[in-house]
Amino acid sequence: MQNSGIEALGLDWRYLAFNVHPDSLADAIRGAQNMHFVGLNLTVPHKQLAVGLVDELDSSAREWGAVNTIRFEGKDANGDWHSLAHPDSDGFLELRSVGYNTDADAVVRACEEDLEIEIASSRILIVGVGGAGRVAALKVAASGCKCLFIVNRTQSKAESVREEIRSRFPGCEVIIGYPEERIDLLINGTSLGLKDGDSLPVDLSRISLLSVGAVYDMIYQPAETPLLRAAKAVGCKVSNGLGMLVYQGAKALEIWSEREAPVAAMRLALEAHIYGNADE
Repeated sequence: MQNSGIEALGLDWRYLAFNVHPDSLADAIRGAQNMHFVGLNLTVPHKQLAVGLVDELDSSAREWGAVNTIRFEGKDANGDWHSLAHPDSDGFLELRSVGYNTDADAVVRACEEDLEIEIASSRILIVGVGGAGRVAALKVAASGCKCLFIVNRTQSKAESVREEIRSRFPGCEVIIGYPEERIDLLINGTSLGLKDGDSLPVDLSRISLLSVGAVYDMIYQPAETPLLRAAKAVGCKVSNGLGMLVYQGAKALEIWSEREAPVAAMRLALEAHIYGNADE
């Protein structure tokens, strides 16, 4: 996805993947900065850890308490900061790392566009509020969600997120546990569905999918998880996490390049990878 976007913009860049242990994350960020990387994306389990490891936080990272995108910047002779994509970056006097969060806006945009649902005034259940699930819970609350139900394996984590939402977004009613009435949207923020043989992330003895209008699964590979398959079978609108991945990635590319991302090209490349039609 990113390399297709980079190619479409005509940039002489390459997007690569690296496995980094959490204990080495600070060293990895400093090393990438010293090697004049333009930026980084971070995934689980690094997003919250990185908040305390970058030099500066963008308002998006401060708002949601997680960093999934880092931009490296340099200071010129006038004291102004620029992306290391700047043509004069070799002459910068000082470097720094700036953390951003592009997940929050991406999940709401994906749910609204892919499922034709309006988050504001909706009744929503989020299963799994660690990492991206927590950010999604905060963002839907900030977007005017009427009532938010939270189910999480660890009760204390669910309670922590509930109190954070009540403090920051008091207009959103937050309930821990399954709803007893119909809901507009169910979001899966757990990893259940990534592996063959995984159980459903929801307890069907506590909620019927017949009482759910739409289901969004943040998992994007496999393209159809057991949850999506079960929801589709009873007539729910369904979508996987591909849209969220596209939008957060496109925003990251815009942060690094300071240019509009070629979203269509990035989506096509991702669909080819996810749905296995790269050679068609």
